Amino acid sequence: MKIVTIGAGNLAFHLTKALQAGGFEIAQVYSRTQASASKLAEELNVPYTTDIGCITGDASLFIISVSDCAIRPLVAKLPSLEGLVVHTAGSVPMNVFSGKLRNYGVLYPLQTFSKSHQIDFSEIPVFLEANTHDNMQILRAVAETISQKVYHASSDERIQLHLAAVFGCNFVNHLYHLSAQLAREAGFDFSVLSALLLETVRKALASESPNEVQTGPAARNDRELIRKHLDMLSSQPEWAEIYGIITKNIIKMKIKE
Repeated sequence: MKIVTIGAGNLAFHLTKALQAGGFEIAQVYSRTQASASKLAEELNVPYTTDIGCITGDASLFIISVSDCAIRPLVAKLPSLEGLVVHTAGSVPMNVFSGKLRNYGVLYPLQTFSKSHQIDFSEIPVFLEANTHDNMQILRAVAETISQKVYHASSDERIQLHLAAVFGCNFVNHLYHLSAQLAREAGFDFSVLSALLLETVRKALASESPNEVQTGPAARNDRELIRKHLDMLSSQPEWAEIYGIITKNIIKMKIKE
């Protein structure tokens, strides 16, 4: 099967590498900029183009891996393509292709990607949607070659998963950033918290609900310590606001439990 990747960012880098290792032929790389297109093309040893009108039309699968907000305008510029065209976004509905293409769908790997960090794609959950049964079968065959965890998800289900990922990944990572700064103010590196963070993730994943293993002053409703922490954050009112909102929500969830 010939595959064209439209986009050359972090996701495209890992996805195309996994597909190529799985025996698929990456026929071409497209990106708006020559630097990104040529870099990924060189990595894969395939041709590239920066002209959307020059995307090869004889591929069976075209994978759009660009930022969520760039998908709709890019689709509007696509040439007529007979093969199956999919995007890889969690927040963009499948109907972005309606009226433009005959064969379309979604292949959404639920993971955060960085080119500098090697990942095992077989462990990444991949969520699929397609406009016909036949297209779904094609997508499933492709996805099951690179991942052991393949699921069907509608556009509504997928954006709900994307929201869950924002809370569990993006927001948590921002809290890590604040945590690192507070640790540095005490004279320590963020790494001193690594054992604590790893154990917290282990317990959360092993439980039926992370709320069951919630610990800390909010879970105990330790009002005196909570007030002390808020006083310590008086010079960082935004951080204090975050602390207060999350603390109130933990207390509320524990009361419900």
